[in-house]
Amino acid sequence: MSAATAPPREATATPSPSTTARGRARASGWARRAPLLPALVFMLVVTQLPFLATVVYSFRSWNLLRPDSQAWVGVANYAAVFTDRQFLGAAANTILITASCVVVAMLLGIGLALLLDRRFPGRGVVRTLVITPFLILPVATALLWKHIMFEPVFGLVNFVLSPFGVETFDWVSQAPVLSVVVALVWQWTPFMMLLVLAGLQSQGGDVLEAGQVDGAGSWQSFVWITLPHLRRYIELGVLLGSVYVVNTFDTIYMMTQGGPGTASANLPFYIYQRTFLGFDIGQSAAMGVVVVVGTIIVATLALRLIFRTFMNAQEARS
Repeated sequence: MSAATAPPREATATPSPSTTARGRARASGWARRAPLLPALVFMLVVTQLPFLATVVYSFRSWNLLRPDSQAWVGVANYAAVFTDRQFLGAAANTILITASCVVVAMLLGIGLALLLDRRFPGRGVVRTLVITPFLILPVATALLWKHIMFEPVFGLVNFVLSPFGVETFDWVSQAPVLSVVVALVWQWTPFMMLLVLAGLQSQGGDVLEAGQVDGAGSWQSFVWITLPHLRRYIELGVLLGSVYVVNTFDTIYMMTQGGPGTASANLPFYIYQRTFLGFDIGQSAAMGVVVVVGTIIVATLALRLIFRTFMNAQEARS
């Protein structure tokens, strides 16, 4: 009688060492990312979901004064936005205020950073005093400039300019954009100064000494050695300053209320007016989407420029 033959065993696939290592690396990566997941979920909930709701509202005609007026209008709100003269004027004010504030604050920041980079008695106290405006709340800054500096009768600005014939000039009413820009420059100059000062302190002294040995003066050393070194810090300051200043609301609200008329209203303040004073949810949502998309495009281009500068600097060092 022949012996019963056992059925053949199925071949079990043994994972290769590379597959096992890849799986372990993936598990380790997720383990490192796990503590960040709550923050990511929170960010998505509080930022992306409201933005999606805003996008939906932007395609509807909805005015709170007429609750039964909701209707799907497609891109009609966007067409109305780009033909709204007040919106275009607010966009022009936004560009003017942002560009003026960032450029002037950066120039003043560079000058202050060059002064504070030198050694002198009491330098630490002076640095603390210079950065104080950046630590003050924006609302307090706006009230300070409106009621103490720019007050027509008892303001310090008119008092200083009184020998030149300026005594009762109402800056906030007659020059609203200039008043807002001055207050913002005073607030943001310390921020620019800190960035540029960090760049100055990261510069090696041997490069400046080599330039002096080659016959370069103080101005030539600054233009051809220091300024190229500060380029990425200046670009970073311009980008961050633009992102924050373009969203300015509290300074305009406390100083000018967007007036006279809409002469000093920027995009955030005009959207606030259309939403909470005009109760037009559809068009204000479309305005918000346009502003967000425009800001993302500009910020993306600026970030690419900054990253390219940093990569070129790293390649030059290596």
